[in-house]
Amino acid sequence: MSYRGRYWMVYNGEIYNYRELREELIALGHTFESNSDSEVALAAYSEWGVDCLSRFNGMWSIVILDTETGRLFLARDRFGVKPLYYWQTGARLAFASEIKSFSVFGDWAPVANVPRVLDFLIWSVTDHTAETMFRDVFQLRGGHYATLDVSRLIAGAADASIGNLEIVRWYVPEPRDEISGRAAEEALRAALEDSVRLRLRADVPVGSCLSGGLDSSAIVAVMSDQLHASTPTAQVNTFSARSTDKEFDEGEYAQLVVTSARTSKHETTPTAARLFEEVSALVWHQDEPFASTSIFAQWCVFALAREQGVTVMLDGQGADEILGGYRGFFGAHLAGLLRAGRLAAWAREVEALRTVVGFSYARSIGYTIAYAFPALKFVLGRLDGRAYGDLTWINPALRTTARTDPHAELGSNTSSVRAMSTALLSATNLPMLLRWEDRNSMAFSVEARLPFLDYRLVETTLGINDADKVGKGVTKAVLRKAMKGTVPDPILDRRDKMGFVTAEAKWILGDCRDQYRSMLRQAIAAVPQILNDRLLDQFDEVIRGERTFDHRYWRAISLGQWVQAFGVAVN
Repeated sequence: MSYRGRYWMVYNGEIYNYRELREELIALGHTFESNSDSEVALAAYSEWGVDCLSRFNGMWSIVILDTETGRLFLARDRFGVKPLYYWQTGARLAFASEIKSFSVFGDWAPVANVPRVLDFLIWSVTDHTAETMFRDVFQLRGGHYATLDVSRLIAGAADASIGNLEIVRWYVPEPRDEISGRAAEEALRAALEDSVRLRLRADVPVGSCLSGGLDSSAIVAVMSDQLHASTPTAQVNTFSARSTDKEFDEGEYAQLVVTSARTSKHETTPTAARLFEEVSALVWHQDEPFASTSIFAQWCVFALAREQGVTVMLDGQGADEILGGYRGFFGAHLAGLLRAGRLAAWAREVEALRTVVGFSYARSIGYTIAYAFPALKFVLGRLDGRAYGDLTWINPALRTTARTDPHAELGSNTSSVRAMSTALLSATNLPMLLRWEDRNSMAFSVEARLPFLDYRLVETTLGINDADKVGKGVTKAVLRKAMKGTVPDPILDRRDKMGFVTAEAKWILGDCRDQYRSMLRQAIAAVPQILNDRLLDQFDEVIRGERTFDHRYWRAISLGQWVQAFGVAVN
């Protein structure tokens, strides 16, 4: 799209508050030929320059060329919901929403970025730096913009060349006001309601993912209230993934929300057989390897939504990071109590974790040590059978490099709930989850909108006292209290955590073990520079019940599938 003949843009995303911005820009003298958020984005850039980003509430990757100044401007939304990759070689700068786009160039030669591959295999983390698992392919990170002077190229100068991008971090998540107690509950509730209100703006049917957990249930409840308030006969569509294994099935909880929120439910049941049928397509759409088969459940949910003609979906991504929803937050909380010398409070919390969550005393002590003394994590990992605790399945030449814990370097092993939230938001967890969700949804031309990642809501939650989020064996306590009377009590009272998951451990031990083993053997053969046969021995130990299952086996399989799908060289 162009604006006033001067600004040209390619754009991927949504600016939810575009109506308000449009009125503000009209008051400043701008005129519009459409009712689109795209044109508003261009006009906003022409009026405010890079400062327009702080006015946008939404998700976007955007590239604008100012033909008068010769300035190329690339920007990504605050948390990186929408992707933006670039590949620079000599006099060429290529950028796209998917890495595979670069394969149209004749000199494209995909090569593995081994250090990032090791981060993935051993530590189960991706998207935590500007680097990707493709060498020389980078991503503009969430909350960053970049500029490039291309004026000489526009002028047709014979000796013009592409310089280096100047990259600036334009957004850092910071708490708004320090709040606690009832004020925190009310502020969170108000922020969530307004975020959902904005994300219901659409010209097509809007549905929601519904796992049966707290986050998606809260979104569906608020969404239903708002839609039924304006249109009592509105049809609210929810989409859930079921499991044939009761241990992994949340259907009874999802049904409580379906009944209370008066939704039209749609369900899918991912199976191992379907996974093996669709794994090639899943790997292709993901662009990079992924950590477990849990994202296949999400893939199936978006496929179902598309089948039902629902092309905009709300989802609960981000709530765990900002509200202390992961069990690792217990470690940060325990370590914080220990470092503060509050031994009696630490002992009470350990007891609460035993009675409420089922943690053994040894596990709580291990969590405390891991977060209070990150240097000991490797030793504890060996005792606990973690992938990073035993690197015999990684080839010897790489083991020293593989011992570097990216989580520790990026701050997610910390003794503060707030600091851990910030690290998870910016580096160690959310960017990876957002990539999975974007690829899964866009594979079926479905737009996923994430109410918990409205920046106003994020900043509100970062200001909430840690004790209102995590403590007494409870995570996300402030959200549970804020949703009292709106979300059914059995969901508010849940202490287990699943989300869209698959019964991968059961699949491996069941009828699919031979397929898993065959794919694992193929992966080892595909990347002998990184993996060795000890990994196959460990897999067999899991089958025989001699070793605890973890996801290293799928990570290896995913890596092998990725190398095969994209013809990646491993040097």
